Amino acid sequence: MDLTIPHLLYGLFTLIIIVTMIFRKGVVLPTLLGTFIIAWVYKGSLIDGFTAIFNANLVAAQELFSIFLIITFMLALLHSLRDLGADARMIQPIQKMMVNGHVSFFVLIGITYIISLFFWPTPAVPLICALLVPAAVRAGLPAISAAVAIALAGQGMALSSDYIVQVAPSLSAASAGIDAGDVADKALVLSLIAGAVAILLAYLLYRKSIRSKDDPYNEVEAAQLQTADGTVNKPKTIHLNTWSRVFAIVVPLTLLGVVIYMLYTKLFSGSSELVGGDGAAFVGGVAVILLLFSTIAFGKQHALDYVSNHITDGFVFAFKAMGPVIPVAGFFFLGSPDLSGRILGVEEGPALLFDLVSSTGEFLPQSSLLAALSVLIIGIITGLDGSGFSGLPLTGALAASLETSSIDAATLAAIGQLGAIWTGGGTIVAWSSLIAIAGLCGVSVMDLVRKNFLPVIIGLLAATVIAVFFL
Repeated sequence: MDLTIPHLLYGLFTLIIIVTMIFRKGVVLPTLLGTFIIAWVYKGSLIDGFTAIFNANLVAAQELFSIFLIITFMLALLHSLRDLGADARMIQPIQKMMVNGHVSFFVLIGITYIISLFFWPTPAVPLICALLVPAAVRAGLPAISAAVAIALAGQGMALSSDYIVQVAPSLSAASAGIDAGDVADKALVLSLIAGAVAILLAYLLYRKSIRSKDDPYNEVEAAQLQTADGTVNKPKTIHLNTWSRVFAIVVPLTLLGVVIYMLYTKLFSGSSELVGGDGAAFVGGVAVILLLFSTIAFGKQHALDYVSNHITDGFVFAFKAMGPVIPVAGFFFLGSPDLSGRILGVEEGPALLFDLVSSTGEFLPQSSLLAALSVLIIGIITGLDGSGFSGLPLTGALAASLETSSIDAATLAAIGQLGAIWTGGGTIVAWSSLIAIAGLCGVSVMDLVRKNFLPVIIGLLAATVIAVFFL
């Protein structure tokens, strides 16, 4: 494949962005500049370069808006529960399980993994962040460590195997010409290895930041979760304590019912309609109805205004949390053939990122270990688009071409799948669904990326080495 100047420019700016992130600086400036220059050179028009900046941000906003909405609705519900005082009552039973910050870290991991394995992390995150993170923080676990636990268990370990839903193994296997079940089995084992290493390393690295249960800062940080502002709404009911108790029971039971129903539709009815984005829409819709009822109970006729306030506050926070991510996502969407056409205003857009990766295929080594590492690295690079799934056909095809007598295509495809999804699914790119975790935990998404980076990379390397020598 012949690489063009736009390909080379895209690779250059990608490297600049990665280096900028390593030095813990903002990446919005190089992404906007890169989008402008690449579009200008590709179209040969300065005007098209200007319009591409706007289009890239518009496309990114459209693609990510579902995450804006789930953050908005869940935060609005939590604000309404805070008006009632039901949020504190709701987590009292969970606090008994979370006896300290250390136990809370692993409780979050176990519950996140189980839920995410069945219907993907996207709908699981708001449920867990709403019900468990406040209790974990009050037990002494810092909010950033809670976000790390949820990301590694859900976006990483559960989604990278996708063992129940099996969208990822199917994509990997289709392009490799092998059975999806073989890829799924290998991916499950490797995801557990990578997850165990990453989680253990993260715990060892950050355990000293875990506070005692009696530390007064626990309540301070818990109060700052999702919002730093207290309620300005005034109760209009004389039965505030009663409604507080009612919703402290109704909301957890309703969300638990959502989980049970989604598990039932997957396990017993054979339906997959409530996974991924559809599952998140279901959770978001339920949250809105709960928001309406709780606000009416609190404000009676004033609920007409209070609901608007809660929704507005949710949107403001979501845009504050995710705003800087949009131009970054726009740049990497420019490298995806599925979205670059809309950004550049052409019918068939270029695959700048994937073309760069594909062009390295003839230089990849035949050694089993080096081949596995190459597929892993390529998977990680394709995950930079913030999806995790879009690069699976490429890693699957490379797995088939690099298969040797000592390592089969299924193992290589599983390795590539882990690299792509742990990266873009995501745990170490800020423009993925990782922003939902950061937003709902009230932490910086860039700080979360930095916390995840070393454990994730070491976990992936460990899984790759074990795959080569033991699978």
